[in-house]
Amino acid sequence: MTTAMTSPLQQLIDSIAKEKGIEPTVIISAIEDAVLAASRKAYKSNENLKARFNPESGQVDLFAVKQIVDTVNDPALEVSLTDAQQLYGEEAEVDMEIEFPKPTDVLGRIAAQTAKQVIFQKVREAERENIFEEYNQRVGEVVNASVKRFETGDMIAEIGTRVEAVLPRKEQSRAESYNPGDRLRAVIKGVNRSAKGPQIVLSRTDPALLIKLFEQEVPEIYDGTVMIRGAVREAGDRAKVAVYSRERDVDPVGACVGMKGTRVQAIIRELRGEKIDIVEFSDDPVAFVTNALSPAKVQRVSIVDDRDRVMEVVVEDKQLSLAIGKKGQNVRLAAKLTGWRIDIKSEEEKRREIEAQLEGLTGGSPSEEPAEAGFVWPGDEPVAVSGEADEPMAASGEADEPVAASGETDAPAAEAGDAEPAAEAAEAAPQDGTGEPDAR
Repeated sequence: MTTAMTSPLQQLIDSIAKEKGIEPTVIISAIEDAVLAASRKAYKSNENLKARFNPESGQVDLFAVKQIVDTVNDPALEVSLTDAQQLYGEEAEVDMEIEFPKPTDVLGRIAAQTAKQVIFQKVREAERENIFEEYNQRVGEVVNASVKRFETGDMIAEIGTRVEAVLPRKEQSRAESYNPGDRLRAVIKGVNRSAKGPQIVLSRTDPALLIKLFEQEVPEIYDGTVMIRGAVREAGDRAKVAVYSRERDVDPVGACVGMKGTRVQAIIRELRGEKIDIVEFSDDPVAFVTNALSPAKVQRVSIVDDRDRVMEVVVEDKQLSLAIGKKGQNVRLAAKLTGWRIDIKSEEEKRREIEAQLEGLTGGSPSEEPAEAGFVWPGDEPVAVSGEADEPMAASGEADEPVAASGETDAPAAEAGDAEPAAEAAEAAPQDGTGEPDAR
């Protein structure tokens, strides 16, 4: 066994490297930087100092590096060629560098504290870099955590081996409360490289947590038979998940619900009673919006503006409150899930709207605009504009007696060329006491 393996410093390096999960070379580099910083503070010179760990002795050696020159201008940084050749023989040449050993036992207490701070800083930086490299690739993954403490509302939890993570207040569900020592599952939302506190940010409100929980509970989602096409949440209250089956024989909603709801109930328990609506995804936006508004039953859906993605949904009067949800929660989640702006109306409201539109169209006078076939102006008597009439009436208001406007009647009408004789015959016709023509 070599001396380096038995030296106290070498043993300490190996112990720290194993505990922190970093390479021993990182710690050795930190020790060299620490000795160098302490030496500069102790010697207070402008010498080019260099520290190097000696594995044979287990000590850190200190050197003053000088450059060989023909004429020395700065003795602290340069050495003459003559002096260099006296030390190293003819091998010494101009522009070469020579290391002159310097003692390290002159380093005082302050220099030792400086070295200690540098070592801790270097080791901490290396440890944080390792954490970043490991967990940055695991963003979106669900991990088990143990609550350690609370700091101004933020929860500090431990994941892995002595790795701390933070669960910010805004990422905590308002329906949940924890105490130190409690265990929970959370999704890794991000990893900060330069944060002073815990680098790993956890979340209990992110939809990614819901998706990962479904992947763990539903085998069809895990193997890719059923796909989750979207998920939205209002943590602690309600969530909606859109699922799609890649096989016709597999019901995506039934697969997620499970036998007697066992699969979805396990997820609800994990989320502390959060209600979950599982809807079937559809490429047809009308069908997708209809499904997304579950559990409300939709009467009809129409696209108002395809460019701005606006839809109008009509539901029964008794389904209106269910479709909107508590404080608009159901329609808000459906809009987030589908990506469409949804305008919900009841049948009564839609009927009043149509009536108002008709009143707006019929607000003018009949004399201003001719009546079309089959249209009745408000307040007028029914008038047959075309076709056959049961009781013929005059085409204009000049004659009191009924005259066929068009078509055939029981009594023969005069031809167009005999209009005047027909009028005289009508005047000469005997009348009864009522003033009406006497039927013959």
